[in-house]
Amino acid sequence: AEVPTDPMPFEAGDMMVILKPKKEWVSAKSFPELSAKMTKELEVIPGITVGFQFPVQMRFNELMTGARQDVVCKIFGEDLDSLAGYAKKLGAIIGTVPGAINVYEEQVTGMPQVVIKYNRDGMAKYGLNVNDINRVVNTAFAGQIAGQVYEGEKRFDMVVRLNDDSRKNITDVEKLMILTKSGNQIPLSMVASIDEVEGVNQIQREDTKRRIIVGFNVKDRDVQSIVEELQQKAGQQLNLSKGYTISYGGSFENMVAAKSRLAIVVPIALLLIFLLLYFAFSSVKQGLLIYTAIPLSAIGGILALWIRDLPFSISAGVGFIALFGVAVLNGILLVSEFNRLKNEGWTDVKRIVIHATKSKLRAVLMTALVPSLGFIPMAISTGAGGAVQKPLATVVIGGLLVSTLLTLFVLPMLYILFEKGFSYFRQKKGITIAVFLILFGINNANAQEKISLQSALDTAIKNNISIQIAKTESRYYQELKKSAFDLPKTEINYQHGKFNSLANDNNVAVSQALDFPTVYSRQSALHKTNARISEIQVKGLQLDIRSEVKTNYYHLLILNEKQKLLSWADRVYSAFLDKSTQRFKSGDIDVLEYRTAENQKQHIANQLEALKTELEKLGAVISVTNDSLTLEASSAINPNTAIDTYNDHRMAMAFAPLALKTDIIINNAEVVSKSYPDFW
Repeated sequence: AEVPTDPMPFEAGDMMVILKPKKEWVSAKSFPELSAKMTKELEVIPGITVGFQFPVQMRFNELMTGARQDVVCKIFGEDLDSLAGYAKKLGAIIGTVPGAINVYEEQVTGMPQVVIKYNRDGMAKYGLNVNDINRVVNTAFAGQIAGQVYEGEKRFDMVVRLNDDSRKNITDVEKLMILTKSGNQIPLSMVASIDEVEGVNQIQREDTKRRIIVGFNVKDRDVQSIVEELQQKAGQQLNLSKGYTISYGGSFENMVAAKSRLAIVVPIALLLIFLLLYFAFSSVKQGLLIYTAIPLSAIGGILALWIRDLPFSISAGVGFIALFGVAVLNGILLVSEFNRLKNEGWTDVKRIVIHATKSKLRAVLMTALVPSLGFIPMAISTGAGGAVQKPLATVVIGGLLVSTLLTLFVLPMLYILFEKGFSYFRQKKGITIAVFLILFGINNANAQEKISLQSALDTAIKNNISIQIAKTESRYYQELKKSAFDLPKTEINYQHGKFNSLANDNNVAVSQALDFPTVYSRQSALHKTNARISEIQVKGLQLDIRSEVKTNYYHLLILNEKQKLLSWADRVYSAFLDKSTQRFKSGDIDVLEYRTAENQKQHIANQLEALKTELEKLGAVISVTNDSLTLEASSAINPNTAIDTYNDHRMAMAFAPLALKTDIIINNAEVVSKSYPDFW
């Protein structure tokens, strides 16, 4: 023992092994490998249990848990023999758990003791009593004060006892001479039986309860999973009597306590982060927007632990806290840039997001890469403390990398959502094809379906409701021509009774009404004329639809090209304005030139907004944009197609008087026919 008061028992000891520098090792490359080989070599010694730990780690374990092992199982009870039996059973169970090594069972029995049992009858025979015999035994083997010796001013007690040769074994106790009342001496064995038995070695208490410990170290597994497996096996195989309990301490106890503290610290840290974000931006909405980086970073940290097959530990929990603080920096950079552009007069949210993301991309990447690169040595550490450093560094690196990538995509989308709402994504600004959907009757469009002019015309004519109604009416008149010769129903009358004589008579009469032949010819002519009119109306509608589709198709093409041109000009003037801003701040140009550049940029932006408003008005009734249905690139505006559009419109206008004239003729004929008799 290092100090005289160290309660270490006789059967335990600490041996310090001074290792050479690691580069000089030849039989092992790491401490776990070296400890495994040393354990294997020492297993040849019977009854020995060894465990290898760093001195500081061992002392910390001993100070915190009272044992030198990583995990300590404490069995509480009253009877020492029962405690020792349960300790042996638990040690055997621990040996079956993978990852548990260097099992240590505390010895509470095994100390040899000499027990003297007095024979009362023999003592009475010689006139002896227990106190006299005890005093003789105590004097012979432990020693008693017989007087004092003075050396100058110093005083020393004179202790009398047998010499070393006379108190080596139990035979010396049996031969110890006892003085009787008669003055004779007899050996102690004549009045007592002397036996050597194993007595209690030590009695340990905790919270006034007797306890025995079984400890073990952990290798290649996390403490929590080992303890959980051990608890399950102990509950099934170790049947404790009433009044006996098991508690698990050591690193597991520290981890449980640390987790309980983290359950309080982590929410407080998250709340403080949110409060700081709120104070920085004076907006709950933007604070929540930046706060989304925390769950994104947590995804990366968990994924990194899973990839490296590392368990969640206290150091990993601390790593998550550090990660949350660093992860929000990327969001702060982007949102600050969003606000700056918005305060400068930028109104297009999409342009704000694209410009801010592009300008802050380098800063965002550097914010993530710098701490990640700094944690790489800890993440690949294999020396002392590597088990603590690896989870912390792995969480920070994985969380920062994943959160940075997700933040660059998710945060801008959320910003647009917060600013414009879900309607922005349903009505994305661009070339809207609402007119086509209205004319064609399209309810659902496949993603990225390209529409050529011919396919647009075919679809419009095929699906337009007005054309379908006109075609149905035309088919109706075609079928109605077959009913021109429509005879009335034949009438059959039957009579029975005395209407001609006194006898009963039967009378059957059959009658069929027929119109004058010219009526049927006139009806046939009317139905044919109506069918012809419906055909003319169908062709007229088709020409109207073709003209309208072509007009809107080319209108959309023109707006598309105009939008591309204005977008290009907007980018050019944006870059020009940025350069002018820098030159104005540096003093190279005056305020007039700066305002001119700003006005030019705003003029282009106004034209672009007006164009987008026109497109939105064109497609205000539907919600599908050119992202899901696009115009075919080969569709170009040329003079021939423009003439075709004009011809379609001219033919449609020519059909209108023809259909009107036919209607007038039919109406006049109907008026005249009413003045004629029915046979006409």
